[in-house]
Amino acid sequence: MAVYTKINKKDISLINNQFEIEKIIQFKGIKKGIENTNYLLKTKKNKFILTIFEKRVSNKEIPFFMKLMETLNSSNINCPKPLKNKKGKYLIKLKRKNACIVSFLNGKDKNKLNLKNCFEVGKLVAKIHKITKNMKIARKNSMGINELSALLRSIKFKSQKFSNLGKFLKNNLIDIKKNWPTKLPKGIIHGDLFIDNIFFNKNKLSGVIDFYFAANDVFMYEIAICINALCFDRIKSKFKINKLKIKNLIKGYESIQKISLKEKKSLNILCRGAAIRYLLTRLYDYSNTPKTALIKIKDPNEYYQKLITHNNLRSYKDYLI
Repeated sequence: MAVYTKINKKDISLINNQFEIEKIIQFKGIKKGIENTNYLLKTKKNKFILTIFEKRVSNKEIPFFMKLMETLNSSNINCPKPLKNKKGKYLIKLKRKNACIVSFLNGKDKNKLNLKNCFEVGKLVAKIHKITKNMKIARKNSMGINELSALLRSIKFKSQKFSNLGKFLKNNLIDIKKNWPTKLPKGIIHGDLFIDNIFFNKNKLSGVIDFYFAANDVFMYEIAICINALCFDRIKSKFKINKLKIKNLIKGYESIQKISLKEKKSLNILCRGAAIRYLLTRLYDYSNTPKTALIKIKDPNEYYQKLITHNNLRSYKDYLI
């Protein structure tokens, strides 16, 4: 979440005219995240999230996200529910861009997950996968492994801080793509399960938000993304892998859905792929985000360290012991 597009009281009035909701009395931009513009909307009794879709989200793909959130809601997965306007449509135009309103999810994100939290996240991920493997809608992963070469070419390594990265990243990406696994169990994955997209209420997992990177991909890749995002501990400026967290994440997942031997053997290469994916997008955002945007740029160095860690591991057991 972020704020690129500014709105005013006139826009709020337009929203109120199009949706069957109470009068919006307060609105505030949400700084967290990096993809779309988001505002918290408040009425006397309720809260909602307004999302204005920015460049990385293709307009033709937005119905996919709406249908996914609607289906997960109806299957008892606690996530934002898209609201239909008076015409029965999910989308409206705001500042010449597509926008939607979703329900507000109670709870808040944590700065750090404990072992029990990791187990709960694994369990929730498996529940989502069980539902999505039977869904008939589809979206290609816009940040899948085959899209990363073009992303790497688009990054200008202007800063001396990152000047030696280009060759390192190119060599890693060639090796990762060469060894990328095929014929693993697939379905729709969330694709961006970072700590700020997972909400807790009284230390119990209360739901998950931000499905705008959801796509069809292998389920084990989701586990790899979670390991990178949730199972490293920050000690000053260093990121150290926490194998107990990984063990609990996987235990939680396997309490709902078993992981095959072939999937386990693919974990290292998938973790490397997930690490380089976020390193590349962070490097791109580091040099391309407008200075006027209300946004906190995430440090690429975090995922450089994580990629190095994965490069020094090999087997599934290396992640647990």
